[in-house]
Amino acid sequence: MEKHISAPISDEDAQSLSAGDYVYITGTIYTARDAAHLRMDEALGKNEPLPIDLTHNIIYYMGPSPARDGRPIGSAGPTTASRMDKYTPRLLDLGLKGMIGKGKRSDAVKEAIVRNKAVYFAAVGGAGALLSKSIKASEVIAYDDLGTEAIRRLEVENFPVIVVIDSEGSNLYETAVCSYQQE
Repeated sequence: MEKHISAPISDEDAQSLSAGDYVYITGTIYTARDAAHLRMDEALGKNEPLPIDLTHNIIYYMGPSPARDGRPIGSAGPTTASRMDKYTPRLLDLGLKGMIGKGKRSDAVKEAIVRNKAVYFAAVGGAGALLSKSIKASEVIAYDDLGTEAIRRLEVENFPVIVVIDSEGSNLYETAVCSYQQE
């Protein structure tokens, strides 16, 4: 099924999505990769505030290439989500509602997704130049010293993703394999 949602994502929208849905996101999302996740984890360990309010927000695991003339961002493809798995349950428990990446997630992340009625989306790897066309604005808002791994605020319009793990724990990577094996 094809759906259009706004970001930040509401509880209702997150819970209305099912594994396998094609989704187009419009609104504000944030980028963060390994180094930014480590910094956020260290801040939480010191009882310091995070640079973004996670509540209902979506983090895109992406490090962009330099922007071309007249564009807000360069190629913007997803990175492997499992690299953030050790940090993700804590962030979900703090209100993070969605993540965009590629690849499988750990059991602890799947449990945290269900516990928090969140959602994990996949963006198509290798399609970073096409994905960047849905990004209308990009601004570094934290950890500028991390370069491409800094946290950015992105304004997106009809950003294409697929629901991999929905709020009930249905996992497209598992169900797709099962249906393929039955044929």
